[in-house]
Amino acid sequence: MITRIKKNKMNRYIKITVIFIVSLVLVNCSEDAVDNLAKGTLTGIVVTNGTNLPLENVKISTNPSSSTVFTDAQGEFIIEDISVDQYSVQAELDGFLSGFEAAEVTEGSTVNVVFELDVETANNRPPTTPILITPADNAIDIPLDTQLVWSSSDPDGDEISYTIEIRNNFDEEVLSFSTVNDTMVDITGLRFGLKYFWQVGAKDTVNEDVIQSEVSAFETINAPENRHVFVRKIGGNNVIFSVDTSGNELQLTSSSSNSYRPRQNTVANKIAYLSNSGSETHIFTMDLDGSNVQQITSQVQVNGFDLEEIDFAWTQNGGRILYPNFDKLYSINVDGTGLFEVYQTTDASLITEVSISADESITALKTNDISGYNVSIFTIDGSGSVVDIVLSGVSGAAGGLDISVNNQFILYWYDVSGFESSNYRQLDSRIFLYTRSDGNVDDLSDDKVAGTNDFDCRFTPNEAEVIFTNTSNDGVSQHNVLITDTDPNDAGFTRIVFVEDGEMPDFE
Repeated sequence: MITRIKKNKMNRYIKITVIFIVSLVLVNCSEDAVDNLAKGTLTGIVVTNGTNLPLENVKISTNPSSSTVFTDAQGEFIIEDISVDQYSVQAELDGFLSGFEAAEVTEGSTVNVVFELDVETANNRPPTTPILITPADNAIDIPLDTQLVWSSSDPDGDEISYTIEIRNNFDEEVLSFSTVNDTMVDITGLRFGLKYFWQVGAKDTVNEDVIQSEVSAFETINAPENRHVFVRKIGGNNVIFSVDTSGNELQLTSSSSNSYRPRQNTVANKIAYLSNSGSETHIFTMDLDGSNVQQITSQVQVNGFDLEEIDFAWTQNGGRILYPNFDKLYSINVDGTGLFEVYQTTDASLITEVSISADESITALKTNDISGYNVSIFTIDGSGSVVDIVLSGVSGAAGGLDISVNNQFILYWYDVSGFESSNYRQLDSRIFLYTRSDGNVDDLSDDKVAGTNDFDCRFTPNEAEVIFTNTSNDGVSQHNVLITDTDPNDAGFTRIVFVEDGEMPDFE
């Protein structure tokens, strides 16, 4: 009996406990249901940071997750019936950095958030300051064609555009170059003996600022003392070079222009030459390194039967230049002033070449007809009177005038074959030395190769040798510059090739 009573009590306690637990669970579930039914509204606007311009079509999302919406044309958005909670709201738009704002939604209320989005590049960093490497600061003897090297990088990996500016300590010239990503550039167009200053600017594709390097300096090599000049054909143009005794060449004129017949003067330290100015041919001068080009003639151009056969002459003191224009000989000061007529032929023949003695007492002329033939080589004095008849009454081509420093000898070339043709071809041109005192003529081309021509002859400064051009008489072969002795009876008489692929030499 007692056992049954105890068992009934135990069952009652268990029932009460179960009822209590079930009731507690039901109450909690009821509260959760009420909470889940609580709603609010989330609104906001998205603008550009700095300008406050509204941004359209910005994606708005939340964490915890709710509805995803997009801003309208005014940059505004709204999420209605959003559950009461604490949210992290995100704004996303291509080209901008994502924005995050916190928002607490409460029952029946509207919460507003404002986004100010930065453009995607807002945190982009500019390139590092360029560091100049080569040439080293204050380097000397830098060649005229050189390479500039520097270092720089972009922290964000952006493309870098470099601008390079080079100035000098002589004039206002500025050389400008540019590269993209390359940290080196090949430089041409520098001049001899100048101090240059260079600087590199770096700019990426994002930032507006140009990051400038420090300024570095270097000095170019001095001009070589090349006493020989000659012409080489490049791409159909005559181009003037200078060369030293070791064969080191320096191009003085551009390959894109036609410049020829170089004549040096050691007093003026200039090289005069022929080149085109528009449709006319004129005399120009330049410094020995090819710089400082000046046009000398203007009113009366250089002209004759064949412009590549025409020659002109400096006076010894470098003050004047004599040149032909058809049947007239003109003199002009080296600064382009003082033009006057010196001589005119009496038979209307054309003056093609001229040479004036060191003391200016005699002038040698070569005249010819419109085809280049009926040649006469003679000298005149200051009054225009004929002094010497060197060559006349012969058939064939001739030229190459030069007068020795003591006025005793006249150098020239002549095609002894007497051949004449419409293309001015020569078959056996030889160099001759005319002695004024007795009219004796020495052949300096006895040892030349058969079938070749010697022409464009000039005395070397010591006048013990002659520098000249030699080529095959076929009219198409390469021209070479040779040097030979002025005494054909010398046991050591030689012919030496001085410059291959060259012509119109001068040696002062």
